[in-house]
Amino acid sequence: MREPPSGNNMTDSPQPAERAQSPLIVGIRFQKIGKLYHFDASKEPELKPGDYAIVETSRGVQIGQVVQRLEEPPAPPQQGTWKAIERKASLGDLEVHKNIQKKEVEAMIEARAAASKLNYRGVKIVKAEFSFDRKMLTYLYNTEEDKDVDLGRLRKEMLKLYKNTNIEMRRVGPRDVAKILGGMGACGLESRCCSTFLTDFSPISIKMAKAQGISLDPGEITGMCGRLRCCLIYEYEQYVEARKTLPKRGKEVQTPLGRGKVVDVVPLKQAVLVSLPEGKRAEFLKHEIEPWDELEALRRKSEAPCDRHENGGCDCGKANYSTAQPKTDD
Repeated sequence: MREPPSGNNMTDSPQPAERAQSPLIVGIRFQKIGKLYHFDASKEPELKPGDYAIVETSRGVQIGQVVQRLEEPPAPPQQGTWKAIERKASLGDLEVHKNIQKKEVEAMIEARAAASKLNYRGVKIVKAEFSFDRKMLTYLYNTEEDKDVDLGRLRKEMLKLYKNTNIEMRRVGPRDVAKILGGMGACGLESRCCSTFLTDFSPISIKMAKAQGISLDPGEITGMCGRLRCCLIYEYEQYVEARKTLPKRGKEVQTPLGRGKVVDVVPLKQAVLVSLPEGKRAEFLKHEIEPWDELEALRRKSEAPCDRHENGGCDCGKANYSTAQPKTDD
């Protein structure tokens, strides 16, 4: 039987060090349409999108749904590392979660009744949220004037009902209220964008409506939350980029049907509506028109006498002046 090679005959070069495995990072949401938070799932490598997991957060122990499994870890958080997932949620955990959701509705109703009894006018209790371990209860509320209100008395009343529970009162804005309550959108869709797919609210300004030629009538640009509609930002950048290459309203242009004035711009079609002689109007694509002022400037320049020779006399021909050589005296 052949003997294995001895250690003296083996290559003594050092073996490459094992690479440290990158952590398995997953994205978890705690609300159906909520922000995405990243956690280290290295202890639960079988976790996949759709599963539920128990995690420790700044607001206590929570249960959330895995919606993303990252192939490569993102940039580390400011703390320098990701919090680890405690465990994959069991069937028992999911049953507890359902019971907690029922308790949240009860807690919200109780808080609304107490707020009415304590004469908190203009305060609307929007939602109650329990942590998974029931040690923390957060009330989300909104006020008519969108300002903080001292809800100390209401908090004390809730502490009488939920002893040994840390209760927090957190004010949310009108957009958040619309997101939580849901319902039909101002545009007529059965569900509002914020309750369907928007996980964050982008800053919206009136200039976005102006750039898209949308009527500034409040009824046209205001959502059910009373703020500017979130959808104003959807195509805003495309409109801005498209308008950069199109003539503005009032600009005179040369078209295949003659000279006219731009009366409207259709950015996404890269076209303009032009008013022509005799009251006619026609739409032209960008490549079918030319700016009238530029064409007129070229025409005048071509008809003007050459100003590069003495007394304005030109015997070199303007068309080929760039290749002509100036004459010298003998």
